[in-house]
Amino acid sequence: MHDNNLVKDALDLLARKWKIDQKLYDFQTGKYEGAVSDTSVNVGGITFHIPTLSKDGLYILWKCLWPDCHNCCERQGRLPLTKDDIGRIAKKVGYSSKAEFVRNETTISSWQEQEAFGNVITTLSMLSLKRKKDEKPAEDGMPLRCRFLDDEGYCGIHPDKPGVCWLYPFASWIEVDGMGHPAVHATFQFTGDCPGFYLDGSIDSMMPVLREYSTKIYNYNMAVSRTTRESYGFVNFVDLRKS
Repeated sequence: MHDNNLVKDALDLLARKWKIDQKLYDFQTGKYEGAVSDTSVNVGGITFHIPTLSKDGLYILWKCLWPDCHNCCERQGRLPLTKDDIGRIAKKVGYSSKAEFVRNETTISSWQEQEAFGNVITTLSMLSLKRKKDEKPAEDGMPLRCRFLDDEGYCGIHPDKPGVCWLYPFASWIEVDGMGHPAVHATFQFTGDCPGFYLDGSIDSMMPVLREYSTKIYNYNMAVSRTTRESYGFVNFVDLRKS
């Protein structure tokens, strides 16, 4: 869930360097006047929810513009860590003790995400990697430049960066289907910080990206499940239809 005013501010900042389609601008700021529908595409076992501007017959799609852009690292909101992330990054930055790494390099983050075109609200609390050495709890969720980003746009802990970094700009969640089986879903997160969104009358151009990310998203959700089972984090689901 994003504040439209904050998204507008981010888009206006982005527009100083990148051209943003007016329909995309209006959609992200909640001012698009046409109907928006959800096009579901199952790729690699992941159900992707693609926003669709029905009146215009256009899908909202995405491609990464790195190395020309690394805005996701310039304006990072938080970096939640799975148990796997903690062990891997602790070693990468020179800690022999995971407990010492957690004490010195992490903070606790809590946030809510609402299912796209649905009613399920997920509340998550997880350890997060500090984006700057003296990060304060009050800065949780605020866009900050990640301390591991260098002047050339490279990540200093790549490829051992947090799993969530590999997913941007997707958000994902697990639902239980009608048969009682867990199913992984994903959609875009629209914070106004990414210039990689574009409009197309066909999803075909993005299919290679969806295939690549389906594996990343599945693996990440399994890692989050292991993390919460072992009490490294907490997840709570509220279905508004049952409230």
